[in-house]
Amino acid sequence: MNISSPFEVLSPESVVSSVEDHLGIRLDGMITPYNSYVNRVYGVQDEDGRRFIAKFYRPGRWSRDCILEEHKFIVECEKHEIPVISPLIPAGKASLGNADGILFSVFPLRAGRTFGITDDQDWVRLGSIVGRMHQVGKKEQSLKRPLCSPEKTTAGQVKQLISTGLVSRECLDEFTAVCKTTLDIIIPLFQEIEFRRIHGDCHRGNILDRREEGLLLIDFDDMMMGPPVQDLWLLLPGHVAECLVELDLLVHGYSRFCDFDDRSLNLIEPLRFMRIIHFLTWCSQQKDDRSFQHHFPGWGTEAFWIKEIEDLKYQKRMIQEHL
Repeated sequence: MNISSPFEVLSPESVVSSVEDHLGIRLDGMITPYNSYVNRVYGVQDEDGRRFIAKFYRPGRWSRDCILEEHKFIVECEKHEIPVISPLIPAGKASLGNADGILFSVFPLRAGRTFGITDDQDWVRLGSIVGRMHQVGKKEQSLKRPLCSPEKTTAGQVKQLISTGLVSRECLDEFTAVCKTTLDIIIPLFQEIEFRRIHGDCHRGNILDRREEGLLLIDFDDMMMGPPVQDLWLLLPGHVAECLVELDLLVHGYSRFCDFDDRSLNLIEPLRFMRIIHFLTWCSQQKDDRSFQHHFPGWGTEAFWIKEIEDLKYQKRMIQEHL
């Protein structure tokens, strides 16, 4: 397999046949591709008009056990009446299929629109659904998924970015310095904070409004063990200092269903720094993919790294001002 094109083995015919074999159904042959930088996601339909989402996972990103832990969490949430979409599990099979070495799963299609916030009660609703999810997440540990920790994860990502030679030589010293000094500040803040199974990428694009049916949590692909506040700060429209009212409403809704450690509010701006590093690392792993090059032209140039370093310095100042 060409490592720069890990999905080359997928064709419309192989997508259809893989889903048919996995579910034991007949599809009508029509495929609708959905935007996804990481995985390959397709809408399909059977001969009775039932619609599905087939998700083919990027090879090398998650192991089979990692994906199964994600599916286990989703199924547990559904059993506790949390509004999620569980993968279909055919009789006698697992939730994962295999298409020429590419793992995939199939979900029923549930349409909805991005949740539009119009009043304070909407912020409380968002906090409440996250709190309900975390009440399930705290029941067990995830053994295979990443830790949302600066010491265990972000430090390694920084080291990887530096060692691979991707940071331009002219920017390397400055990049190294801002990452090291910021990590020195934020690592102690995570001590004694409880980690739980969390969504990991809980921004408003991953919460659908199904009107009469209410809100729906989707896309648990970045599920991890982390501080609960990770699933709250991504919902905010800006930095902490600009969103104190919204943050208070989120925590209020959350606390109706799950305990919340107020100390973790100091982690929000550090988590934003960690997300920048995480995204840089993800991009570095996809840089040779033709689809990535199309969507991110100029990634990795000296001008790119100059801007990234300025963003990291700014985020460091935000951390220091909030502490």
